[in-house]
Amino acid sequence: MVEVTGQINAVRRTVGERVLEAGTARTCTVSQVYDTGVEDLWDAVTIPERIARWFLPVSGDLRLGGRYQLEGNAGGTIERCDPPKSFSATWEYGGQTSWIEVRLTPEEDGRARFELEHIAHVDDRWGEFGPGAVGIGWDMGLLGLSLHLASGGSAPDEVGADWPVTDEGKEFSRQSGEAWFKAHVASGADEAAARASADRTIAAYTGAAE
Repeated sequence: MVEVTGQINAVRRTVGERVLEAGTARTCTVSQVYDTGVEDLWDAVTIPERIARWFLPVSGDLRLGGRYQLEGNAGGTIERCDPPKSFSATWEYGGQTSWIEVRLTPEEDGRARFELEHIAHVDDRWGEFGPGAVGIGWDMGLLGLSLHLASGGSAPDEVGADWPVTDEGKEFSRQSGEAWFKAHVASGADEAAARASADRTIAAYTGAAE
């Protein structure tokens, strides 16, 4: 069993903007403090064998300038790497390119914070679905990382490929979507528009849109 509400509440979410050479991009940022040190957290998010335990199998050359490919998902190029503090990479999926930045920082109590910022130029789908469209997926990633760091084992043993369509998985998506709605409104978005886009995203993730 996953402690859905506890995991949702453990994550900090922000929605913002960043000006890039190609224009203004939207940003979705998630962060969570884990009961481990920065070095172990760095290993968990950069060593292929460990990435596969909490996220997806990954192949390629995981070093500066190298190309990576997540099984059945995005691929890209590692553009910056500063171990054990941060790395950034392109996130290429569905013919679109966005960017991710991962930052690790030590906490005063010996734990470490994982923060991921997803940066993307958006189209009309942002207005239709809002930040939850990518945010719910990243929330599931942070859940997987939580389970892996707690046990050292493979998160899919507890949260497999079919978990999102279980009642528990749907409740997780619903609570995540509500949390992203609040973050969207906090960023200055119109509340009614944010509510409508959040409802559409939650329906898509939970199957209610079928």
